[in-house]
This record gives sequence, structure tokens and C-alpha cells, in this order.
Amino acid sequence: MNVAGARWLWTMLLALPVLLGAGCAKLGPRFDAYATNAPPGLSATNLITGVVFTNRLDPALLKPSDAPFRLGPGDRLDIEILGDGSGPASTFVGPDGKIYFDLLPGLRVWGLTLDETRELLEERLREYIRDPKVALTLRGVESRRVWVMGRVNTPGVYPLDAPMTVIEAITRAGGLFTSRFSGTTEELADLHHSFIVRQGQYLPVNFNQLIREGDTTQNIYLEPDDFLYLPSSLSSEVFVIGAVGQPRAVGFKDQVTLVSAIANARGTTPDAYLTQVAIIRGSMSTPSIALVNYRDIVQGRAPDVRLQPRDIVFVPISPYSTLEKYIKLAVNTFVRTVAANEGGRAVDPNYTTGTSIPIGN
Repeated sequence: MNVAGARWLWTMLLALPVLLGAGCAKLGPRFDAYATNAPPGLSATNLITGVVFTNRLDPALLKPSDAPFRLGPGDRLDIEILGDGSGPASTFVGPDGKIYFDLLPGLRVWGLTLDETRELLEERLREYIRDPKVALTLRGVESRRVWVMGRVNTPGVYPLDAPMTVIEAITRAGGLFTSRFSGTTEELADLHHSFIVRQGQYLPVNFNQLIREGDTTQNIYLEPDDFLYLPSSLSSEVFVIGAVGQPRAVGFKDQVTLVSAIANARGTTPDAYLTQVAIIRGSMSTPSIALVNYRDIVQGRAPDVRLQPRDIVFVPISPYSTLEKYIKLAVNTFVRTVAANEGGRAVDPNYTTGTSIPIGN
């Protein structure tokens, strides 16, 4: 595993307790998971209504960061002492964060700007040369990367060597994967469930609006270690996360209910809070949530709930005072788990966090 990959995975795992920071629209009415006004031919347990949330992007994300570039392991430099006639020498920042040049011992430059690095070189060269002047050129960036995974032509980890937007990142990864038969990406990339994770937090980019409708208000600038994921629309799993024996994706057949989905995840854990099990449905940018009393269902006091493909079932370990907190925690737990799994497998095909959710590719 390379330095960038290890650092990203460590960040993802440390960030698991962090909640979403994005704002939400005003909450809708309280829902009823067992609505009786179902359309003809649709049983009451098929119909889940609930609070719908519209996540908002911070307008500041549409501007490139004005923070200066800081060196890290793998970055390549040309260093030249002006006037000595020897020309530039190539070097790079090693895994220890140091550069090695001329007579100097290793100089730690990890986290320094180019100007700070040049000043450090001139200061240390004064021990050997009178009034040295150094020219410093950045030749390659390896320490700043973004992850573009899923249904793109060339998924992988790409250097963030210049300001880069979401569209530019997808373009660098070869664009969305295209069907050899239809020539379209409609059935291959699930834009409604695509997402970006930054420092363990979900960013509410609406990929459908961005790519299908050309809405540039969703085309944010990426930052180092951002994880962009476009899942396959051909997959039809139900995702079970939270306080269950094995958080996982459950294959969707003719009918999947809440009880059968949780049973496929090896049941609930002893500390599970069973009276407020959440079902998340809809796109990641405008999800809806319904809460059901799972204890009443398994004890026969309430009917089971029929699920739909790509529903997220979240079993908590404690109650939450507002639905807003509930949906933030459920969605954020889901995207972090998927990102950790997919990112880990990109570095090591045998990687697993212990809470693997295999996503269809």
C-alpha cells in the first residue's frame, strides 16, 4: 500500500464518528411507514412515505482553494544553484518527508510551501556557499491525489496537480463507462446514488443534476484525498448497516422485506435499538427516511415492510431526537463504509474493513 493510500484509509477509519456537516431543507410532515392509501395493486407495506431532505452545497465549494501548495512524499523537484553553472538537479520528497541535495543532509520539507523550501535550502547552503540563490521548480505532484472509482472507464487514484472540479476528475478517469451495445451510460452509472466523501464526511453533490442536466452549481472543486464514487445502476441490492452481525449488501430478488434483509446481515446485535430502525430511500442528494418499530414486527404486533432496490436499512444503537440527525448519520455511515471498502480494494484486492459492503460494478 502506498503512502497516499495508507493515509487516506487511516483518515477514513478515524472519521467514522463524524456526522455530516451539510445543511438540510425544512423538514416535511411526520411519516407513516404503513400508509393505507397505496395505489391499486400495491400493498400497504410497499409504500413508505417519510421526511424528504434536500442537502445544500456550501457555495464556497465552487471556488478553488486559495491555500498554497505544500510538499509531501513523492513530489518531484528541480533544484538549481544560480550562477554555479552546474544546471538543475532533480530530486523528490522521500517517504520520510525529506529531500537530499548536493552536500546537504536530508532536509525535512513535508508540509512546506515552495517558497519556504527555497528559503530553507538557501539558509542551509550558506554553510558551504556565500550568498547562494536557489531556483526551485515543481516537476510532479504525487502527494495530493483524488480517488475516482466505480463506473468510469479508468477508475483509479489521480494526482491533484492543479485545481480540479468533479467533471474534470471524471474526464481524467476516461469519462463514464459506456455500454458497448447502446453507446450510453444511462444503465451503467447510478447518478442518483453517486457520492463524494471528504475527510470522512459526505458532500451532497447532485450527480444527476450535474451530468444529466448540466447544473454547474454542483461542479465543486476537489481537495486532496477526496473520494468520488459512481456505483453501477445494474446492481439492485438492499444495504444493511449499523448494529447488525455483518453489515452487507443483500441481493434483491422478487421480494425483500425488512426482516429478511436483517436476517441476511446475521440479525441485530444485543445493543441494537430496535424500535427506531430507519429505511433510507431515494437519491443521495434528496433522500427520504421512514422509521419502523422492528421489535413489534418480529414479535408479530406489526406487519413486515417490503423494501425496494437500493434501500438502506440502518439499525441504530440509540434513539435520536430528530429525523435530521438520523438521516445524516445513516447516509454518512453508508458512504464512509462503501468508500473505505472500495478504496481499500483499489490498493489491495484482498482488503476488507471487517464491515464489507460489496457494491455491484
